[in-house]
Amino acid sequence: MPPSSTVTLRPATLVDLALLRRWDEAPQVIASDPHDDWGWETELQRSPPWREQWIAEVGGVPIGFIQIIDPAQEASHYWGTVPANLRAVDIWIGEAAYLGQGHGTRMMQLALQRCFAAPQVTAVLIDPLASNTASHRFYERLGFKYVERRQLGLDECLIYQLSRTDWETAGQDAQPGGPHATAASDV
Repeated sequence: MPPSSTVTLRPATLVDLALLRRWDEAPQVIASDPHDDWGWETELQRSPPWREQWIAEVGGVPIGFIQIIDPAQEASHYWGTVPANLRAVDIWIGEAAYLGQGHGTRMMQLALQRCFAAPQVTAVLIDPLASNTASHRFYERLGFKYVERRQLGLDECLIYQLSRTDWETAGQDAQPGGPHATAASDV
């Protein structure tokens, strides 16, 4: 894989507002997140301690978005009552030309690396739409296990979880160890 395929992460900022709004209208993003209003104008100006927002880039080109939260601390309590020491991830590729090339896998590997870098984190949650069978297969390939079906807001979702133990046991399949995935803070 050429170096231009390296996925890097940088913090999302207000400079990304137009980009994120455009991605919100992309069919593949709508298919995974049809009812959420992210409130980008406000949220890009906030940095609560329970949240990280990242732009994924390939060769300097923004291609996607990752949000990592502490669901027990998150202000809206979207996840309801959950135990401490979990993380939840939202991820999408906004640029359709970058779909199907392994970038989503590398993005998720970087997100997992960030989540599990905190030694107290025991597991990571995700909540794909129940109808999005392609995302279910994607997460299962990364080692996530189905937990339950749950209504979250207006959406019927499947909850998946990846435990620290399963992540560590999976080795290089679930962890970013290859040369083509780096975070801006790792460069």
